[in-house]
Amino acid sequence: MSKIILITGVSSGLGKHTAEYLAQQGYKVYGTTRRDIGPNPRITILNVDVTDVLSVQRAVDSILQKEGRIDALINNAGMGLSGAIEDYSTDEAHREMDTNFYGTFHTIQTVLPAMRKQGSGMIINISSIGGLMGLPFQGFYSASKFAVEGLSETLRMELKQFNIKVVQVNPGDHQTQFTANRKIISKAGGNSAYKLQFKKTLAIIENDERNGFPPIAVAKKIHSILQKKNPSTRYVVSSFDQKLAVLLKFILPGSWFFKILEGHYGITNN
Repeated sequence: MSKIILITGVSSGLGKHTAEYLAQQGYKVYGTTRRDIGPNPRITILNVDVTDVLSVQRAVDSILQKEGRIDALINNAGMGLSGAIEDYSTDEAHREMDTNFYGTFHTIQTVLPAMRKQGSGMIINISSIGGLMGLPFQGFYSASKFAVEGLSETLRMELKQFNIKVVQVNPGDHQTQFTANRKIISKAGGNSAYKLQFKKTLAIIENDERNGFPPIAVAKKIHSILQKKNPSTRYVVSSFDQKLAVLLKFILPGSWFFKILEGHYGITNN
């Protein structure tokens, strides 16, 4: 019997590639998207806004009514805003946290009763390298992913008694539409005190993304995770340099590590 997979955010990027790859491997995949992308021959598309609890509940109920179970939830839906933290409006900060963190929370909370009842399940939260280290001018993106990290660590312990696995996947830079879809906060231009440094750093960030891994690398990693009886708690899917940066974050003194990070992103004193 095919496993039933629910993955959020399948309109493009990592979500789309992962959903289609899993369907090719024989999984029955339900994918959510906030905008209408038309039918997909391999995936059952559900129009869902993960920031809307009732929207999430309707989608989960429809899957359970048809399939009777959900074997794995992959929380992928997310968005990226860029700009200096001082320049963020409250609405912009809430929008990013609502999608990247609360959307993940809503979907997990809605799926858990069914997983507990069936006595099994797997939750894969797509975090980011930016959930392990704060990235310049992506402050609320990093904050939202740090929050997902903490939520995942807590869930892993709380759900152990119900045989539900929780796994974090931390992609580095990948060649997706995330770069093109990035939104710049309203105060990033004009008279922002951060304007010149932001422009310089954003160019580096986007160059890294354009030269990143193909998204199929994440799709294949998630497929391998789904096949494991006892998966690891975390999988970093990135270049060697970015994996090394993650390691250095945890073993170097903070002042040393941030000199390296600042050097990469062209952060300098005036």
